[in-house]
Amino acid sequence: MPVRTVNQLGEPCWIDLMTSDPARSIEFYTKLLGWRAVDTGAGSGRYTMFFHGDAAIAGLTAQERGNRDFWTTYLAIDSVDETVRAARAAGATVLVHPQTVGDQGRLAVLTDPAGAAVGVWQAAGHRGFHVDNEIGTPVWHELITCDFNATIAFYEEVFGWTPIPLSDTADFRYSTFGHDESMTGGVYDADAMLPAGVPAYWQVYLGVADVWASAKKVSELGGTVLREPWDSDFGTFAQVADAAGAAFLLGQVEASPRPSD
Repeated sequence: MPVRTVNQLGEPCWIDLMTSDPARSIEFYTKLLGWRAVDTGAGSGRYTMFFHGDAAIAGLTAQERGNRDFWTTYLAIDSVDETVRAARAAGATVLVHPQTVGDQGRLAVLTDPAGAAVGVWQAAGHRGFHVDNEIGTPVWHELITCDFNATIAFYEEVFGWTPIPLSDTADFRYSTFGHDESMTGGVYDADAMLPAGVPAYWQVYLGVADVWASAKKVSELGGTVLREPWDSDFGTFAQVADAAGAAFLLGQVEASPRPSD
């Protein structure tokens, strides 16, 4: 498993689950993806780190019962305070003001001008993902927005993106973003899909060896299959929710060859 040593500025570097039922969520992801949960006690409350093998993959924070569970994508930046100032000037709202997490780094959570919540992470001791694009790790990050052009302009201005249009038709408008030739995510124009008043949102794809088998296991573990597995030109996917209701997508990934293969 190749270790990720660099997180490019402006790109996803971490995912964090807010859950109203930590025990149930931990059981779900450890059984579905083979993750290992470690209680770190970081910050003002308990914080659980998920590992795939020895590689840090994601985090989990407890919240009060009755709240909606959700995943948050964090983008790597070099200064939380400067990013928050630039984001506010460009029309963002601050949900979680800049704060320091021990010796690990600094964070904030914003909503972009279309309403999508996104975290920002200034790394210190914790740089973010130790590995991605493998089975059992994040493989894609996607922003679903109802104001495509304004959203693209916001992330270009604040996070230095250079989006590459994948399709630009009335039926399917989508741009990818990333560093050089390595794309890490995409932006989808959902203006015709999102109901009025529903804000934009980020969603994460987690890699599995077999989407069909994993979707079945989601149901067995108390989760929900929101959209049955489908094949596309870009791979096989399914939209699911975990046992506490947090939505995400499964993406099929080929197993990495062993050094001797």
